[in-house]
Amino acid sequence: MASSLIVNLTAQNFEAEALKSATPILVDFWAEWCGPCKAIGPVLDELAGEYAGKVKIGKVNVDEQQDLAAQFGVRSIPTLLFIKNGQVVEQAVGAKGKGALKASLDKLVA
Repeated sequence: MASSLIVNLTAQNFEAEALKSATPILVDFWAEWCGPCKAIGPVLDELAGEYAGKVKIGKVNVDEQQDLAAQFGVRSIPTLLFIKNGQVVEQAVGAKGKGALKASLDKLVA
């Protein structure tokens, strides 16, 4: 992870960092070997800076956190979950462009 603003999410911290967070969060389920996952990484780094203080961005490595991936029904990666007040309010599968991600984040903070 390039940006220090992105939270590495695990089974140990997911509830506190994502579900009980007062700040909405975009959770990226990814893997090291996934080309599309690597492609959106820099975009997520940029968005973490642009939305700092308004939205958190977290990443779940599905190879290391298989139980979390199963809990949220992740079947394809990248899968992006937009969580607000402990609830998944939007889900996107596949690499999305910065414009589409910004539109989803703007809805999340509205």
